Amino acid sequence: MYFYLSILNLLTVWVMMAQLQQGGPDEKEKTTALKDLLSRIDLDELMKKDEPPLEFPDTLEGFEYIFNEKGQLRHIKTGEPFVFNYREDLHRWNQKRYEALGEIITKYVYELLQKECHLKKVTLPVDATESEPKSFIFMSEDALTNPDKLLVLIHGNGVVRAGQWARRLIINEDLDSGTQIPYIKRAIEEGYGVIVLNPNENYIEVEKTKAQVQLSSDSSDEPAEKRERKDKIQKETKKRRDFYEKYRNPQKEKETMQMYIRDNGSPEEHAIYVWDHFISQSAAENVFFVAHSYGGLAFVELMIQREAEVKNKVTAVALTDSVHNVWHQEVGKTIREWMRENCCNWVSSSEPLDTSVESMLPDCPRVSAGTERHELTSWKSFPSIFKFFSEAVEAKNSSVKPTPTRRSNRIKYEEL
Repeated sequence: MYFYLSILNLLTVWVMMAQLQQGGPDEKEKTTALKDLLSRIDLDELMKKDEPPLEFPDTLEGFEYIFNEKGQLRHIKTGEPFVFNYREDLHRWNQKRYEALGEIITKYVYELLQKECHLKKVTLPVDATESEPKSFIFMSEDALTNPDKLLVLIHGNGVVRAGQWARRLIINEDLDSGTQIPYIKRAIEEGYGVIVLNPNENYIEVEKTKAQVQLSSDSSDEPAEKRERKDKIQKETKKRRDFYEKYRNPQKEKETMQMYIRDNGSPEEHAIYVWDHFISQSAAENVFFVAHSYGGLAFVELMIQREAEVKNKVTAVALTDSVHNVWHQEVGKTIREWMRENCCNWVSSSEPLDTSVESMLPDCPRVSAGTERHELTSWKSFPSIFKFFSEAVEAKNSSVKPTPTRRSNRIKYEEL
């Protein structure tokens, strides 16, 4: 790295000395060329020259990590937790390494859903052709036939996939806090069917062909003269860049394009699709949702699109630090009233678990999840949520609405 910085300093001095000399046209032309070259060198790219190859193992064992009996990720040899800064002063490389490990974690959780939780993987769309992009969800064998209870889990936005609450928790804490597995196991023990949504699996990425790259650059609505002028500049730029290409990062990332999955191109679309093709077709008398962060917004959008169906089939909804907004999503009065009676939002707060928290929005009760960390709210509120669901069933059977928490000394029960 220092070698290439030295080259830059040398070029700079060279330009300055050339400017001081009183030379003829040839010297001026050389000086101009050097200044042009120096101005176009991408320092960030140049500094990547010393970066190790972006090639990482494709297994946990290859990374020399394993989950111990407590579900904690530990180094096989040292027993130490995961270290992000594996190589000092190489943040980009460390980040790529972290992302590569994250992809392995995702596949590992998928395996746990099938092997430990005995869920089956179901392809979406249900009528997908062999060649089109596909997604999938997980469900228990009795998800559609269980006559009593069905639990639906929706995670938040970002890199997480089916079965996860937060990748960071899985890597730095443990599987219990970072995955949905505790919810799934307890639900199955208590006689629920289970459906695990996968709302972030919206597209696949494929590498662009040269023709597609060219097409994307030519598909402008600009006038022909302006486009020709731009093409000429781009060609000249490319010619100059080729001069110092050997100094650039050889690990040049490939240009890709996104191919969206039919009817599942966003978390909101995905939630509606799974509702239409699975949840609404289930035999369960009582359907329950746990929706974290952006998953709460997706649920509210589902209510807006399928209000009558949701009201008829869903018994209770537990939100964990949901980011929904009844004003921005233009939620109607009847939905807001239903949410006040049937939903509860466990939010990040310094207050003890289940303590009532004031809300500026007229939707559902808000109570503390017992943690100030957004990503931990689903794990910390785990026991309270199942208590909330049990009370919802009892209240439904006795025609009395449930209280939103389990601690009567913190939130008063309604006397109906």
